[in-house]
Amino acid sequence: MSPLSLHVSLPRFLWLAFLLVSFSAAAQRQKVITAPRTGSSIVDDSTKNVYGPATTLWTTEKDLFYNRPNYRPLDTTIHNYHRWTYVQRFNNYYKDLGVVGTALSSIFPLVPSAIGASSGFQVYEPYYTTEEPHYFNTKSPFTRMHIIWGGQGRAMTRVEFSRNINPRWNIGFNYRPILVEKMIQREQKTNRAAVSHYYDFYTTYASKNERYFMLFNFRRIRHRVIENDGVRLNVGDPYPKYFDINARPNLEAAHSEEYRRNIHLFHQYQLAKPFQVYHIADFTKQTNSFTDDLTKDTRSYFGYNVKVGPDSTKTNDQTAFITMQQEAGIKGNAAKLFYSAYYKLRTYNYSNPFLDSIASPVQISGTENYLGGRLSLQLDSLTEISGAAEYLVGGYYRIEGQIQSPWLEGYFRNSMSKPGFMQMFYLGSHNFWSQSFQGVNSTQAQGLLKFRKGPLDFRGGATFTLLHNYVYFKQDSLHGPSNAQTVLPYQSSGNQSMFSPEVRMTIQFFGHLYFRPQVIYTSFIYNADNALRIPEVFVNGQLTYENNLFKNHLQLQTGVDVHWQSSYYGLGYAPTIQQFYVQDRIISPSFPLVDVFFTGKMRRARFFFKYHNIVQAFTLSGYLPTPGYPGQRNLIDFGFDFLLFD
Repeated sequence: MSPLSLHVSLPRFLWLAFLLVSFSAAAQRQKVITAPRTGSSIVDDSTKNVYGPATTLWTTEKDLFYNRPNYRPLDTTIHNYHRWTYVQRFNNYYKDLGVVGTALSSIFPLVPSAIGASSGFQVYEPYYTTEEPHYFNTKSPFTRMHIIWGGQGRAMTRVEFSRNINPRWNIGFNYRPILVEKMIQREQKTNRAAVSHYYDFYTTYASKNERYFMLFNFRRIRHRVIENDGVRLNVGDPYPKYFDINARPNLEAAHSEEYRRNIHLFHQYQLAKPFQVYHIADFTKQTNSFTDDLTKDTRSYFGYNVKVGPDSTKTNDQTAFITMQQEAGIKGNAAKLFYSAYYKLRTYNYSNPFLDSIASPVQISGTENYLGGRLSLQLDSLTEISGAAEYLVGGYYRIEGQIQSPWLEGYFRNSMSKPGFMQMFYLGSHNFWSQSFQGVNSTQAQGLLKFRKGPLDFRGGATFTLLHNYVYFKQDSLHGPSNAQTVLPYQSSGNQSMFSPEVRMTIQFFGHLYFRPQVIYTSFIYNADNALRIPEVFVNGQLTYENNLFKNHLQLQTGVDVHWQSSYYGLGYAPTIQQFYVQDRIISPSFPLVDVFFTGKMRRARFFFKYHNIVQAFTLSGYLPTPGYPGQRNLIDFGFDFLLFD
């Protein structure tokens, strides 16, 4: 994708904002270093830009809340800089539909971070939640441009700007488009499979006496994906047909979209040195939709059809979830101990235009009342023990604890959470159910012992997970009445329990070579209803050469990334409801995913070249991250970023 196409895709008002702040940055005066006079009238009028990564400091809202500003310099390291996709950024713990920007599902079960009412739609959630802004204290205007030009029309850009109006007031914004062209039946360069636009605006402010502090941000994403429902195969077609360049998709005209926006305010006032009062407000909206042109994708393909909407030739399913949350409490420090206690009020409303005439089995709008608190004991700069507890009136709760030290790291999480609305009450053009589920109990504990000596950095331990009343989607038999639904939500009556020992290490040898293996073995103790599907063996590996060359003018990391997992019946994906489901038809075979990369840094510019999935270049066969969906073919990616100060 050309730079011009990226430029055109940018909303006009964001480009205007970017130009204004760029001109503002360029207008800032550089500091002039003048050599002392030594009997000559000639002055050294050379200039030196004293601003850079070390003078542009950033932190997170969590650190600010815990009264540890922890402002640190910009991260300009090149370690794993080439891992730009959302799957690889998170260590292959997620899977997608083979194309950047498509639906994501965690390989390993996660404990819900929220225990209250939720929409139940979460396959696009990581594209939003992982983009939470950082907060800066800059000595000069700061701009970062991060651009990815991937093979086969895969592109992502990150524009980041921040500046201090004065030492107590900072403003900034982030913009991140993802523009990815089709991999199946890619006919023209503008035929995109995924289009995502995320942006946020933020500000922080502190009073002169620093008793009052305020943080505000507005965040928004619109994420649109062409849904092809995988490759269309005939009975008896061999496995390599999934990777045929002339393969046909199952759906031709279907689209999914998720829209999210949030207005967020956090402010506090210090009544005494160890005591503050605070307030946090959030106003959130989430909408999910599925559309299709039934003159191109016939109703018979979907099996089950509900007569909804005014146009029988169109599918237009929409769901909205709106919340308002207010949290007020106290917090402070007593020596090395941080504490907080709060009350939280949350209102919610779940709506679907097709559900108005149907009695709901659950309350789709209402008010939630929470009580909670947090503790953190910072023993030293390397050791911290923290915990949090929250109770939602009605019997729901969340308890968690964490330890971080030079020799041990781990966490414990236990929650009783509400099932998502979508899993209980939904009506669309091709799906309908109405049921009430009980609260979901989730427990997870992880412990890793750490040992470091000389060239060896070793971490070994295990993760234990226990689920009860687990809610999941399952594919029923494809045979039966023509109007039968094939993917439906269920609540397991038994337990799911799994034990996953893990080993991670870094071994340095011959001075500049590094070997970084990670192996996770998963064993089920119980798996009622066969509701969880996880590969037995999960492997990540990296072999790199890392050095500074040419008198430290070039910093480089080059090598090979490998990911492999054992074959298993992975979760399928139902585009009409944006949900992953348990299936037993298509196995995801083991396949070594190998990337060769070269990453470098010269002055303030970083860059990388990566050859993705090199094995497919020789085998002409690939991998299925999700059953029916071929993984990304072998291709070359290129990316770079540069920083501007002053």
